[in-house]
Amino acid sequence: MGEPQRLGRVGRGRRLLRAVAYGLVSAVPVTALALFVREHFGPLLRLDEAAIRAATDVTRERPWLRTFLLDWQEATQPKWVYIAGTIVCLVVWRRHHLTTRAAWAFVTMMVAWNLQLVLKEVVQRARPVVADPVSTAPGYSFPSGHVANAAAATSILALLVWPLLERRGRVAVVTAAVVVTGVTALDRVYLGVHFPSDAVAGVLFGMGLAAASYAGYRGWNPLGPEDPPPPEEKAADPASRPTRTVPRRGTP
Repeated sequence: MGEPQRLGRVGRGRRLLRAVAYGLVSAVPVTALALFVREHFGPLLRLDEAAIRAATDVTRERPWLRTFLLDWQEATQPKWVYIAGTIVCLVVWRRHHLTTRAAWAFVTMMVAWNLQLVLKEVVQRARPVVADPVSTAPGYSFPSGHVANAAAATSILALLVWPLLERRGRVAVVTAAVVVTGVTALDRVYLGVHFPSDAVAGVLFGMGLAAASYAGYRGWNPLGPEDPPPPEEKAADPASRPTRTVPRRGTP
């Protein structure tokens, strides 16, 4: 009994260290960008300002693009993103019985929602000032809340449903997560309500938090070399589901 328990503790420690590592990998560039913003680092500010001017010029010249971007802005408001995410968590919990996995996804999304608000208050970056604004938004600019929440929610939901999907489904959810996050990042810049560095920080924050949280979730209840999978993981594994044997013709 002693050896398996020791291996289990080692496995838990390694997984939790992996969670810390994932968190640091995303936190370092986000922190660096935040420091550059706070210290008014010239090259970054000039690049941001030039990008905002060019992007908003493109949007003004194309009414259809402005309409699409404004509609996308409304559709990706954090409240709608997390209502949809909560519904997915409920379906996974009730239909597929992945209780702790669904709980992990919901709690992590709520942490992401609130943590990005805290980061905004810490950095306190003003929104871009555009002579002829395409759109306006309240609050601070760094990081982009729309982007941070889109990146976090899509990453978390992809991890949530991963064991329920086959190869094509997994490709589809990863593609959807990348597209939603990427379009949201472009939306914020082309509407002129966020600098490019705000959008980049939002992507790093959201995806990094999801990866670190998932690594910690896996480390919270790791499997030993000879341990059976938890009931919810077993239910999600197609190989573990009972198969029905169809009798051959002519056999009783």
